[in-house]
Amino acid sequence: MNEGQSTGSSNRLLAEALSCARGGRILFRNLDFVLEAGQAGLLTGPNGVGKSSLLRLLAGLLHPMAGSYAGPESIALCDDRLALDEHLPLAQTLRFWAQLDGKDNADVSTAMARAGLDHLADVPVRYFSTGQRQRARLARTYLTGASLWLLDEPANGLDTDSVGQLGLALQSHLDSGGLLIAASHIPLPIAFDFTLDLQPLEELEACL
Repeated sequence: MNEGQSTGSSNRLLAEALSCARGGRILFRNLDFVLEAGQAGLLTGPNGVGKSSLLRLLAGLLHPMAGSYAGPESIALCDDRLALDEHLPLAQTLRFWAQLDGKDNADVSTAMARAGLDHLADVPVRYFSTGQRQRARLARTYLTGASLWLLDEPANGLDTDSVGQLGLALQSHLDSGGLLIAASHIPLPIAFDFTLDLQPLEELEACL
């Protein structure tokens, strides 16, 4: 692989010696991992160690300082950006994205139902609570039909029932051969195939 991102039709994610720097500070270096179809990876560690940056890097929004990665062409990033027109009803703003993703109204209905928001289809997003906004972000992710889901704190703001519903959606994605990587401080109700515990490099170097 060449340095940086390489995509293809293979439903597989491979990272080799991946390193990232932001603001003149190295966040992580020499990360190696692989995800095969139907597998999930979990990112853990304190704030500021690069979990969100790693997800954005894998989404193609940041460039690695060194190393390379290759993954599917279809990728969905779910982070704290809502990416929905808050003045429109939920179903209408999701339909806008559905058209771009080659989806239809039935796909929109399915995504809202998976996120437990079908009863709020006609409510403008600006009236949503914190938990409902988080579920709207997840509905947008479900709607993409992407092979690789990159989830940054997907359970934030969710109650117990919604976390369980999230777990069902994630497991369904994996059962259909999808891939996912999640950064979460909250336990998620699925089994992960590997965990990357990112720590401040200063602490790691002090242990050497």
